[in-house]
Amino acid sequence: MNAPRRLGGVPEFEEYVSARHDALLRTARSLVHDPLDAQDLLQIALLRTYRQWDRIADKQLADAYLRRVMINTRTEWWRARKLQELPTEQLPDASVDDCTEQHANRALLMDIMKTLAPNQRRVVVLRHWEQMSTEETAAALGIAAGTVKSTLHRALGRLRQELERSAAPHRTASLDR
Repeated sequence: MNAPRRLGGVPEFEEYVSARHDALLRTARSLVHDPLDAQDLLQIALLRTYRQWDRIADKQLADAYLRRVMINTRTEWWRARKLQELPTEQLPDASVDDCTEQHANRALLMDIMKTLAPNQRRVVVLRHWEQMSTEETAAALGIAAGTVKSTLHRALGRLRQELERSAAPHRTASLDR
């Protein structure tokens, strides 16, 4: 019976994956909306990269290689989905979202983010936009994890207050109509 084929860089690849998994998953989440699809995308990219691991001469470029594999895989998925669409004689009655409200909400949030102190804004961006853990955020900013938590708590409270304050004129205008 033949033994399973083992590649020379298996321990090195395992170390790489355990060290970079969270960052790679964030990259996958930026490419697809569904978190489960992001996990699938990352697993497929890791499998394809594992097969080529010994051929990657400069392991410092492994992140770039994996990102390219994820982008290519996502493109394959998009093309496969596109081929499954079938034209029909009649258009569906469902309306199409125009994202106007979403863009307005985003613009409002960006304006309100400007009211935060610079350190609060950094913590909010790293924790919620970059999806870093508390520990990763603390390391990136050179502060304690407890400071990250308290700063985030105060920043989110301030954002809530500002959002409620900005929503009050809209509610009054709606009632006047």
